[in-house]
Amino acid sequence: QVKLVESGGGLVQPGGSLRLSCQTSGFALDFYAIGWFRKAPGKELEGVSCIKNDDGKTNYVPSVKGRFTISKDNTKNTVYLQMNSLKPEDTAVYYCVTSEDFRQCVLGRYDSRGQGTQVTVSS
Repeated sequence: QVKLVESGGGLVQPGGSLRLSCQTSGFALDFYAIGWFRKAPGKELEGVSCIKNDDGKTNYVPSVKGRFTISKDNTKNTVYLQMNSLKPEDTAVYYCVTSEDFRQCVLGRYDSRGQGTQVTVSS
């Protein structure tokens, strides 16, 4: 059974940093593409970043490129999202997802999702 548990969210000032973690279980990390999606108030769910299961190729939505970094540690079954230079518009609930493959993730499609972690960027 696929299980995804996010952590690391919180309140941070503009310009600050946070690192989100996604502890996975029930599957090997090299089996699925993994993504971070987010849902801001009044907005639709948005794909933020994806990492390919085999070669670690990554993809980012333009609004976070250069500020966010996705990575994974297969030995710990954990996926990370390092978020730097945070802006108020990054405020959202962030979800860790699995996708059948990298292309599906980049297209905003997923199969399983965690419960989410709240990120609030405010002074």
